[in-house]
Amino acid sequence: MTHEFVQNKTCLDRFKRPSIFLALTFLFLAVFAPAALASGGGDGEELGASLSLLWVIPFAGILLCIAVMPLVAPKAWHHHFPKISAGWALLFAVPFIIAHQGVALEEILHIYLIDYIPFIILLWALYTVSGGIYVGGSLKGSPVVNTVMLLIGTLLASWIGTTGAAMVLIRPLLRANAWRERNVHVVVFFIFLVANIGGSLTPLGDPPLFLGFLHGVPFFWVTTGILVHWGFVSIILLVVFFVVDSIIMKKEKNTPPVIDGEASGVSLHGLTNLIFLGGVIGGVLFSGSVDLGEIHLTGHVHVAYQNLIRDGFLIIMGLCSLKLTTRKWREKNEFTWFPIKEVAYLFAGIFMTIIPALKILQAGSDGALAGLVEVVKEPVHYFWVTGILSSFLDNAPTYLTFFNTALGTLGQPESAVPAMLGGGDGANPTFVSYLTAISAGAVFMGANTYIGNAPNFMVKSIAEESGVAMPSFFGYMVKYSVPILVPVFIITTLVFFL
Repeated sequence: MTHEFVQNKTCLDRFKRPSIFLALTFLFLAVFAPAALASGGGDGEELGASLSLLWVIPFAGILLCIAVMPLVAPKAWHHHFPKISAGWALLFAVPFIIAHQGVALEEILHIYLIDYIPFIILLWALYTVSGGIYVGGSLKGSPVVNTVMLLIGTLLASWIGTTGAAMVLIRPLLRANAWRERNVHVVVFFIFLVANIGGSLTPLGDPPLFLGFLHGVPFFWVTTGILVHWGFVSIILLVVFFVVDSIIMKKEKNTPPVIDGEASGVSLHGLTNLIFLGGVIGGVLFSGSVDLGEIHLTGHVHVAYQNLIRDGFLIIMGLCSLKLTTRKWREKNEFTWFPIKEVAYLFAGIFMTIIPALKILQAGSDGALAGLVEVVKEPVHYFWVTGILSSFLDNAPTYLTFFNTALGTLGQPESAVPAMLGGGDGANPTFVSYLTAISAGAVFMGANTYIGNAPNFMVKSIAEESGVAMPSFFGYMVKYSVPILVPVFIITTLVFFL
């Protein structure tokens, strides 16, 4: 694909264009919303109990398209994936609203207003700000250099988010390894460590942990709660990567190019964006630390004022980055909007079609997946069930589902969470073990698929724009995540969860 270097004005103009998905969705809601809302809302838990697994077919359909179409019809997929995403979304939404009316519309409004829009705003802000930071120098992709870069990204991910760390480091990593004949494995391990497992230590690292923070989990509990697990898995993967990269390097036929016009060592440019990156992090922390009340849109859809302030502030940070960053640093980063657009379009469809799967899970023993939920009783169950579902579903609501399941099992209210995770008389070792397993499963196993965590798709897209022949959806699993990650997670289970 020809790189399209963007100017600040061009960046702004492109984001003024409405997406195909949003245009179709708004048209659909304009037609169906009045009648649906007039019918009244309902109880989301009762809805989950009434849904059959047939409602999950559109979700399975969009996942199959993501997995198969880039292989069998790559040109059609590249040009039409927004329409395909919108098609599956509407194929679900139309009968869903007709069948369940007001309560269905409320679930759609809820997942877009509370989950999808803030999700995309955060990703856009991090992508935009990090795209203005240029890491220059004469780095050459040797096993030592690559391993050090993966280690740095793994350490950064918990503090600036997996998306922030991935977007800052993926381009310099790709440049360092552009001369190599075989470099796919470098990007894959980057997805494993920087885009997923690295974000395990704070609520800033990954969305499910931030959701736990909003529901009473102390900020630094995650740091201490799964620090050993994070270190264990990270060290194993870094060692495996170093060995694999060393073996592949010995077979390398190409020689590193001489880099002219660059200072030796490493140089950082566009550092003004560090201020904006700090602003994004501060905005996220602000929204989780204050309670300014809510706007009641419908009976069951409420938008918190602090979240609106956060989202507006994040947009301002992104726009300031576009305005104040020297254009050449984005050009050197080969910055384009395609990766974030691809995530926005595809996840718009995924978020719509995922609704029945999440509602069925949230219904617990009353839902169509009651058998699965009821067998989750031990830390090993929480680790694997949360992890496998987080590989294919949105890991944030999956985390919350089993967070509530653990509380229900112990007969404890959410208000007891801080005490149960503390070191005083109210501490509950059983809940600690459950939540440790849930947290590790939700974050670690997001690396199992491209859709397990949003940065996975963005890294894949950026790598492909740079000429790296990334594996398909199934190819990623068959060649990499299953043979590498699953054995590591089995070892982790034996060491920590049995």
